[in-house]
Amino acid sequence: MASKRPPRWYFSLRSPYSWFAYRDLMAEHPEVLDTIDWLPFWEPDQETARLLAQEGVTLPIVAMSRAKNFYILQDTRRLATERGLTEITWPVDREPCWEVAHLAWIAAGDEGRGKEFVAAAYRARWQEGRNISDPAVIAEIAGDLGLDAQRLSTASQDAELRKRGAALLAESAHDGLFGVPFFITGRDKYWGLDRVAPFVRALQGTAGTAAAKATAPDPATHADLLPAGGDAGHAGGCG
Repeated sequence: MASKRPPRWYFSLRSPYSWFAYRDLMAEHPEVLDTIDWLPFWEPDQETARLLAQEGVTLPIVAMSRAKNFYILQDTRRLATERGLTEITWPVDREPCWEVAHLAWIAAGDEGRGKEFVAAAYRARWQEGRNISDPAVIAEIAGDLGLDAQRLSTASQDAELRKRGAALLAESAHDGLFGVPFFITGRDKYWGLDRVAPFVRALQGTAGTAAAKATAPDPATHADLLPAGGDAGHAGGCG
């Protein structure tokens, strides 16, 4: 019988929603981050896409519309304000190569420092406005963590790390990922920043208790709460 897979979350160093989820968990449930598997997700470059294609894997990535991009800018400001984050920056990504940072995370993980690398990379990107697709920035992060700056900053040039990165992206496809943050425990999946709390409750075995406490509004007396026709969308996507 196959062993049960542990709970896990897919994060991205690119996504502001993933960053907020990370911060919320660190502030309120750091024990959760210590007990779940961390798996990265990013938009692959041509070489990684080629490796995925060889395995018959296609990631569900679509180009972001201009309207959605402006919405995320606005939404990120709101979410930052709610969390008292006044030093947030919005990086300008010109021809980013997300392998630079995410493959460096794999290398940092080999040294048992993957979580520290994530914290430093998020801080660099979202609070210092630095370009984490720049190998020089990764080298500085590695140096600050006492890691091999040369290995981390050139991780995207390492064929073995490339293969391992492609395998992780393939795993995300097999898990049905379509945006980050994305959490899984057992057969249950939770997508988006607003699903952090339900995921934590599921891990703690209190999901049923929380659901029992919630009462649905009476349509006769709360007609103003009924949804309008159509899909209202979801604000906690990959960003």
